[in-house]
Amino acid sequence: MSYRKTLKLICGFAGGSAVLFAAAAAADSRGYFGEQRGETAGRWSRFTVLQAAQPAWTPASHTPAPTGHAWDFNWDKRDPSALSNGKKKERATEDPSSEQDNGKPKATRNILLIRHSQYNLSGNNDKERILTPLGREQAELTGQRLAALGLKYDVLIHSSMTRATETANIISKHLPGVDLVSCDLLREGAPIEPVPPVTHWKPDAVYHEDGARIEAAFRRYIHRADPTQKEDSYEIIVCHANVIRYFVCRALQFPPEGWLRMGLNNGSITWLTIRPSGRVALRTMGDSGFMPPDKLTRT
Repeated sequence: MSYRKTLKLICGFAGGSAVLFAAAAAADSRGYFGEQRGETAGRWSRFTVLQAAQPAWTPASHTPAPTGHAWDFNWDKRDPSALSNGKKKERATEDPSSEQDNGKPKATRNILLIRHSQYNLSGNNDKERILTPLGREQAELTGQRLAALGLKYDVLIHSSMTRATETANIISKHLPGVDLVSCDLLREGAPIEPVPPVTHWKPDAVYHEDGARIEAAFRRYIHRADPTQKEDSYEIIVCHANVIRYFVCRALQFPPEGWLRMGLNNGSITWLTIRPSGRVALRTMGDSGFMPPDKLTRT
C-alpha cells in the first residue's frame, strides 16, 4: 500500500489534529512536502499544515464565564436608595426622589493604607518591637512619597502598636498640619482563617476574636462618603499587612479568606478609592517602587 493511501486510511479512522500532526511530521521527514529539510520554504509549508491542525478560535471557547455574585452596591449599608426605603414621609407632597438626592454622597473617599516599616522581630513584647534603622529609613521614604503626591490629606490614622505608631510619627513629619489619630481596632491580628490553609503559619490569636475586631475596623474606616461631605478626601491609615489585605478583599468584594495570598512590602502604599455610588477601585496595591531595591523588605 502506498504511503498516501496509508495516510488517508489513518486519518479516516482516527481523525483529529493529533493524527494530522503525526502524519505531517512523518510526511515532512520523507520529503513529501517537496522541499529539502532546513529550507525556509519547507519550514513555512510545515507551519501551514500544523496551523491547520489547531482547533478553530471562537469567542465562546476563550471567554471566561463570571464566577461570583453581582456587585452589591449596598455593601457598606449606606446606599441612599436602601436608606430611604421604609421611611415615612412627613408631608404628602414630599418628593421621594428629592429626598433621595439630598441623601446621596457627592464626594469620593481616597484611603491610603500604609504598612508599617521593618521592625525588631526579636522583641519579647510590643514595646520592644521597635523599628530597625532600616525601618526608620523606609518610613522617611514613605513620608517623602506621600508628600510628593501633593494631596491634601485630611487625617493620619494609625494602629496603636509600637511599629505602626513609630512609622506614623516619622511620616507625619513630612505632612505638617495633618492630625494624628491612634486606633486600637487597627492592631495586627488574624482576620479569618486563610484558604488554602498553610501549615507553617499558625497565629496565636483566635480568629473569631481578631476577626470581629478587624471587621469592626473595616466598617469604621472603609465606606463611601457621608452625604454632608462636599469635597473629595484623602485619608492615611498606617497599620499592618493582615489588616490591609483583609480590607482590600472586603472592599473589592473578593473572598476575604484569600487575604493571605497577597504580599506587602514594609512601608508600601495601597490606595483604595470609594465613589459616591459605592463603586470601589484599587489604584495601587503594595506600591513600594519609590524605594531603592536595597531598602525593600517584607518582614
